Amino acid sequence: MGKRTYSAEYREEAVKMVIETSRPIAAVARDLGIKEGTLGNWVNRYRNDHPATEELNISDRARLKELEKEVRDLRMERDFLKKAAAFFAKEQ
Repeated sequence: MGKRTYSAEYREEAVKMVIETSRPIAAVARDLGIKEGTLGNWVNRYRNDHPATEELNISDRARLKELEKEVRDLRMERDFLKKAAAFFAKEQ
């Protein structure tokens, strides 16, 4: 099996999915159908080239995790309500 090549734009978008959403590399790699190690290398290279300007302390990280969970929960609720509204709109 030959070695696959990915465009710079594709690699950049995959890295953004990990960095900006704080999703695990394994989950993003699985969703995109690429090897976890490959995406991990891209993310490590990005982090080395773009060092964080300020690290979050423990309480900030905990708050960020809470907010990310709240956003996920609200999106799921919104999506459910959209589907329910569409279902009931069909019945009338």
